[in-house]
Amino acid sequence: MNRSYLCALTVAVAALASGHAMAADASAPKTREQVKAELAEAIRTGDFVVNGETGQKANEVHPDKYPAKPVVQGKTREEVKAELASAIRAGDFVVNGETGQKANEVNPGQYPAKPVVQGKTREEVKAELAEAIRTGNMPVYGEAGIKLNQQYPQRYSHVL
Repeated sequence: MNRSYLCALTVAVAALASGHAMAADASAPKTREQVKAELAEAIRTGDFVVNGETGQKANEVHPDKYPAKPVVQGKTREEVKAELASAIRAGDFVVNGETGQKANEVNPGQYPAKPVVQGKTREEVKAELAEAIRTGNMPVYGEAGIKLNQQYPQRYSHVL
């Protein structure tokens, strides 16, 4: 293997590792085989960064060496027109570019009211809270994004 290929592989592995570390949540950790499969797929498709300054991926720098990405079918002209007409009727379009306010927010009396979504009942919220306490699926005070079951796994091993 030449030096640039090894460098690209190192960058790909680092990118995959950092992406998974940042996206860590309450889901189960990936197995070694899953990570290897993801890396192999990224190498096959060229979906890893090769230029750290510009953030270009291998399939962008050398598109002839990797399979083409599938083309996503766009909306038809009629679908776009129908969406526009619906947005105009509901006032769901931006009228103030600086604040991002929509027409139905600026003049709510001129547009039909949006249907109110029924929230959860008090009993449902209490049941969810009890379940979160039981499983430790609650944030730790003062920590960024860490939950009790992550900080104290021995306390919640019976739940998993």
